[in-house]
Amino acid sequence: MDKENKWEYDYSSLYNSSDNGGTGYVNAGSSGSNAANQYDVPGDGGSQPPRTPEYRPVPDPGIPQKKRRRISVGRILRSVLALVLAAAVGFAGGYAGSMVGERNRLVIQASDRTEQLEEALASSTSTGGDNLSTAQVAALVTPSVVPITTEAVVYSNWSWFGQRQVESGAGSGVIISDDGYILTCAHVVDGADNVTVQVGDESYTAAIIGSDSASDVAVLKIEAEGLTPAVVGDSNALAVGEEVVAVGNPLGNLSGTVTNGIVSALNRDVSIESNDGSVLHLSLIQTNASISPGNSGGGLFNMAGELIGIVNAKSDASGAEGLGFAIPINSAIAIAQDLLENGYVSGRPYLGITYIAVTDASTAQQLGVSAFGIYIVEVSAGSGAAQAGLEPGDRIVSIDGAEIAARDDVSAIVDQHAAGDVISITVAREGQMITVSATLGEQTPNN
Repeated sequence: MDKENKWEYDYSSLYNSSDNGGTGYVNAGSSGSNAANQYDVPGDGGSQPPRTPEYRPVPDPGIPQKKRRRISVGRILRSVLALVLAAAVGFAGGYAGSMVGERNRLVIQASDRTEQLEEALASSTSTGGDNLSTAQVAALVTPSVVPITTEAVVYSNWSWFGQRQVESGAGSGVIISDDGYILTCAHVVDGADNVTVQVGDESYTAAIIGSDSASDVAVLKIEAEGLTPAVVGDSNALAVGEEVVAVGNPLGNLSGTVTNGIVSALNRDVSIESNDGSVLHLSLIQTNASISPGNSGGGLFNMAGELIGIVNAKSDASGAEGLGFAIPINSAIAIAQDLLENGYVSGRPYLGITYIAVTDASTAQQLGVSAFGIYIVEVSAGSGAAQAGLEPGDRIVSIDGAEIAARDDVSAIVDQHAAGDVISITVAREGQMITVSATLGEQTPNN
């Protein structure tokens, strides 16, 4: 893949080897060892090659008219399990039980900052005009940005019994309530067994209230009072060229670092290839403010000292500089509110299938199929897919009339819909094309 079109999470770098395999891309979120997810930005920089070859038949001489052998679900599951076990050492995710109820509703208010603003003005040199200077913004917002450190227990597979290790990572977070709620990136804390937040001279153990990998947003809670929350701005009101300030914890040991720049672009569509092979799609703010490992989860502020983004990514492409990204605060706050109230992000579509890409003749032969493509491995009971009559072994040909040639195509189309929508799915089954209508359910932690 063209390196100029690759992007990475500004990763907390937890829990995997930091070796980038010679790709030219290194972890870019904190000090630690998490495998980096890669971003592909469509545009003039080059086209993104498909991650799996387009569908084409695999010659099956000797069985010209016979019914094709059905795919073996047990064989697929054993193959997938073997690949997963051989590829990486996993560990339980860091998703903590949600706190549900009105008492946990996060209310974002424009707090009275008169006294704080006066102190900021007194401690810095004003440049005049309606906006604050960078120094004034820094004095105003740095108390709201905190360093985060994480620990995860992992077991190496170098020996028969394995070896227990504790691996650490670091990132940043933004205080959004005076009683200890903190906004950060999901990749900073996902999989962590222990999360510590430093506020001034005090260290607090943080609970992960909710984490949503699809949006890269997480909410933490520490038992503290009288904190200084950031004042939340309106990311929809941003303009390209507007000055911004980023505050975070680069390299995991330089908390309170301030960098400045401008809004380079808005609504930048970015595709993320995650560690499990799935592809996420985010719309981000692009900035040229300096972003370094450890800035993940830190704040991007406008020149009124308002929080307008959560820093989550940078480019490490060869020859590229000043390409950082942040989650728009309007989106991040909406996700955080859903996590607090429901424990998950409501309204997301759920089809109810597990599928695999068959992209070479060897795999096709191993699984007992005669064509390349995307095959259903499992259908969840009670799901829209099950009610529509989809079965393990079906090869997905199209969804809503759009050809399915790569694994990513399925999620890309389904994610354009909402729970309750009806989609048309055409599958190949035993030499016949079958089209069904499936009603999408809602994605929850239980499915």
